Amino acid sequence: MPQEELDRERVVAVALEQIDAGGPGGVSLQGIAARLGVPVPDLYRVVTGQEDLLEAIVAHLASRIEAPLDEQLTRSWQGYLQALAHRAREVMAEHPRAFALLATRHPAAPWLRPPLRSLSLVDDFLDRLIGHGFRDASAVRTYQDFTSFLLGHLLLEASMRGAETSPPEVALDEGRAELPTTDGEQDVREHAHLVRLRPLLAQDTSEEQFETALETLLNRLEMELMH
Repeated sequence: MPQEELDRERVVAVALEQIDAGGPGGVSLQGIAARLGVPVPDLYRVVTGQEDLLEAIVAHLASRIEAPLDEQLTRSWQGYLQALAHRAREVMAEHPRAFALLATRHPAAPWLRPPLRSLSLVDDFLDRLIGHGFRDASAVRTYQDFTSFLLGHLLLEASMRGAETSPPEVALDEGRAELPTTDGEQDVREHAHLVRLRPLLAQDTSEEQFETALETLLNRLEMELMH
């Protein structure tokens, strides 16, 4: 590879491929160097080490969420939150194993909340809401509620897509969901509701849950704004 082509963006792209394949634990400078066909020392021209590499990956994912949204969809505050939520979900769906890094690594400031952890994005978020009539306190609370909603749902969905977001735990059989099923044969006959509803519980309704929870949040915020 020509010297000029070895840049931070390319290194991050290869690191993301490694995470997509094997999780954050699968990232190594040796593997990246081999994939790029360069000596490991050459990588230190663009990243200072493993921690810097992980921070670069987080910054890349955050920038993906922050990329400009469709202006037609974001004319209202409801449309803006809808578009931003779907953008965050798109990033998670494309890189579920890397999304856990975005959600768990320390942000640039302690009051930033993942996955919306960019200073400029949060500033724009607050500016848009205040511009639509939210008081300062309501705009901040909306940011907190919105990020809690995103983080809770998207981390759960990321785990269903194979991401390691917490220490391994034994889980109930989730049917086709991508979760460990080591106790999938657990006897549930003493729990009548589980027996009766197990087919429904095993269905992957992630998208429907996402839409319903988002709509509920927006409706509640609209009612709060009216009072």
